[in-house]
Formats: sequence, C-alpha cells, structure tokens
Amino acid sequence: RRFWGWLNAVFNKVDYERIQAVGPDRAASEWLLRCGALVRYKGYQKWQQDYNGLPTGPLGKYKIEAINATDSCIMYRGFDYLDGLEHVTEITLQKCIYIQDQCLQRLSETKNLQKTLLQLKIISCGNVTDKGIIALHKLTNLEYLYLSDLPGIREKETTAHILQQALPNLELELDLE
Repeated sequence: RRFWGWLNAVFNKVDYERIQAVGPDRAASEWLLRCGALVRYKGYQKWQQDYNGLPTGPLGKYKIEAINATDSCIMYRGFDYLDGLEHVTEITLQKCIYIQDQCLQRLSETKNLQKTLLQLKIISCGNVTDKGIIALHKLTNLEYLYLSDLPGIREKETTAHILQQALPNLELELDLE
C-alpha cells in the first residue's frame, strides 16, 4: 500500500520544464492521464483516456475544457498543472482518495479556474470536509455544484448557506446523508 502511495506521488510531481516546453494544456493532459483521469478538449465530444493516444499536432491546439478525475490518483502535489489552463469549464472529482480540503482550497485559488469553471461535481471523496467545500466560494463563476456521498461534511445546512451567500447564482445540488 505504501508503494502505491509513493508511486502516485511520483505521478503527481510537477515538471515545470515540461510545462514550458509543451504548454500548460499538454502538460496537464499528460499529468491527468498518467493519474487515471480523463480530459475532453474544447471543440471535441470524445473523452481522451489513453496516454499513448494523446493528440499530436501544433502545440496549443488542444485546450482542456473538461476533467473527469473519477477513480484517479490526482493529489494536491500535482495541482500546479492547473494554473495555466484557461478553458476548463467542468471538473468531476469522484472516488478520489487523495482529494482533501487543501486540494479544494487550491482549486478555488487558481485564478484561471475562478474565471472559467462553471460546473463542479465532488462525489465519494472521503477526505473532504465542510472546510474544503466552503473554500470553493472563490470560484465566482461557478454555476453548478453537485455534492454527493461526502461523509466528512458534518454541517450540511450551514455549509450550503455560506456557499449560497457567497455565490448567489450557484445551483447547489446536495445528495448527502
């Protein structure tokens, strides 16, 4: 078990030279696919899931529009890859064992995501608490937030109220016990 944690940490190590060499979208695609997530590019319907099948062509042609991190090993350590992404409108974090409050805080402080992110789903991420969900208030353009199966959320009504106050246009859907 410790070996897998170490290996996942290696997969999440940020390679800043790679970001410079191939651009933020390509580097982030490589990181996400390495960790088992899927990406969808702007103007395309198909989800990219095969690391070896990453599209080639002119650098900067493929812009990440959506991330589906279901069952992936993404963790805080790799979140610097998100900084340069300028087109991400939706993110799904489902069954991500390494996602915790610190990750959501980092997500909400990412300047580009504050502008572009419209939909966020957080499902079955056992390390997320009220603190992490409240941190999402900085995602000022967020239109839809779906929260489901998050046992770390103890103050459902209070947390929902704080978010609704901060983001009056947010459609908040809760499926919490």
